[in-house]
Amino acid sequence: MKSARVFWDKAAPRYARSPVKDEETYRKKLSITRSYLQRDWSVLEFGCGTGSTAIQHAAHVGRILATDVSPRMLEIAEGKVREAGITNIRFQEGSLDSLKLIPSSFDAVLGLNILHLLEEVPGAVSRVYEVLKPGGVFVSSTALVAEMAWYWRGTIPVMQRLGLAPHVSPLSQKGLVALLTDAGFYIDHEWRVTRESVFIVAGKPLP
Repeated sequence: MKSARVFWDKAAPRYARSPVKDEETYRKKLSITRSYLQRDWSVLEFGCGTGSTAIQHAAHVGRILATDVSPRMLEIAEGKVREAGITNIRFQEGSLDSLKLIPSSFDAVLGLNILHLLEEVPGAVSRVYEVLKPGGVFVSSTALVAEMAWYWRGTIPVMQRLGLAPHVSPLSQKGLVALLTDAGFYIDHEWRVTRESVFIVAGKPLP
């Protein structure tokens, strides 16, 4: 986790300045997510970055715990929340496996553009299942590194050696769905956004 923290701390100022690449797609993801959210819900977002998506959803839920391994990302996020006058988002530094999260304590978990950046994806998916309440949802948007064109996949190790890319896990859509269902989730919404990314809403069944 230390190497990830160093990479994202360094990348934070540039990341914060970067515009949304596809505003229409981003708005559609927000809309789909909000169709599941409820006003009194407790939400966890892991890998929240500079807090932009948490801020977008804050008015639609009761409270949000937004986490990231990068203190610099969280510093920027906290500044944005103060400026916006939002009071129901709390930020905390850490990862899914390092944070002391109570089982069955969240109505929704958001993992947006983060699963493919984790070294241990099956463990993360199982942890999300653990902290979700029965009937809760896990919303994820994930780069499908295993399905990228071969020449893009080939550049990743070179960029990593140069310090220009973080760790990535080579996920495929089929493999990700299998990880989710093996953990106990059912797939409620599955949208292949592009050739290289997928948006999934997975539910934790009621007893």
